[in-house]
Order: sequence, then structure tokens, then C-alpha cells
Amino acid sequence: MSIGKPDPPAGRLTVQDLARTPDDGRRYELADGKLDVSPAPVFLHTLIEGRLCTHLGSVAPSEFAVLPGAGINLTADRTRHRVPDPAVIRLSDADHPYLTRPPALAVEVVSPESVFRDNHTKRREYAEFGIESYWIVAPEKEGIMEFRLDDDQYVETAQVYGDDVFETDFPFPLKIVPTWLTADGPWKRHIGGE
Repeated sequence: MSIGKPDPPAGRLTVQDLARTPDDGRRYELADGKLDVSPAPVFLHTLIEGRLCTHLGSVAPSEFAVLPGAGINLTADRTRHRVPDPAVIRLSDADHPYLTRPPALAVEVVSPESVFRDNHTKRREYAEFGIESYWIVAPEKEGIMEFRLDDDQYVETAQVYGDDVFETDFPFPLKIVPTWLTADGPWKRHIGGE
């Protein structure tokens, strides 16, 4: 006997409805069947996301993939869909067209319009879904906050700013100097704390 995907409650949007959204650079997500739209990322946000992807990808063991803009279905009825910037998955958890199993790590780069969403809404949703590690990158403070899942809630395990070295062992050992997520100069040489 197989169990199909449950039907969403009446009047709620699903991932299939996202196919009808315009290709206009905005980020379209679903929060309990309601459309949650973010403006296209500004240069600073894109710069940080790109450098994070590059650095994470360079230190990730081969059983992991670093994915920019990967869509994640957080509920079986497909009414909660989020797009972290970026996500790290175990290749054994890859799924198409959207992820349906928790990434090892989800990262959100905070922008002025996403402060509440990233610090509260997504933090709660990602914990409920079982994402083991969650980082919040705060560009205006040159900071990284790391949260780890403990039971069904995140516990803050690190808060690092500026030229200090953020060091973690999950999802794999790595170091990041927050300043080099945006600083001019030889960032590839310095972002890992060397």
C-alpha cells in the first residue's frame, strides 16, 4: 500500500502554484499556503551568498553539495516552501525538483526586509523540519550566528563578528572570517582564517 501526498487545505497555495509566478528575479516562497515574496537580492546580499558558496564548496567533502537557491518543501502537503541562501545537503538526500529531506545546513543572509522572517519565522520552520544547523549572516554587523538543533529547537552555538574567526565542525570542519564575506582584496586567501 502506498500513501500519496496529502491534499492541501482548501484555498491554500502549493508548490505547483509557484510555477505560475513570474520570472522577475524575486524570491517566491510559501508560508502555510500563502505567498511570501521577497525582492530581488541587492549586490551585497548576492556577494555574500556567492562567497559563501565558493568557500563552502571548496572545503566540503565530496559527499556534500552546496546549493544556492535550492527550494525546500517543508511539509508533505507542499504548502510551506522555502529557499535558503545557500543550503548544504548530503548528496544522498538530493531530491527533484525540490528538496524534501532536511539539508545539513541552511544559511540566510539578512536584508532589511527579512530581519523578522530570518530570525523568527524561518528559524522556527527550519527547526520543525529538522535542519541540523542554521546560520544567520548579518551583513551590517559583519557577523555570523550559528544555531544547532537540540530536540526540536535551535540553540545558539556561536556568534562571531568582523575579523574574528568563526569555526565549526558541522556539517564539516570549516572556518570563516566574516569580514571577508564583503571586504575588498584577496578574500579567497583570507576568508578561511589563513
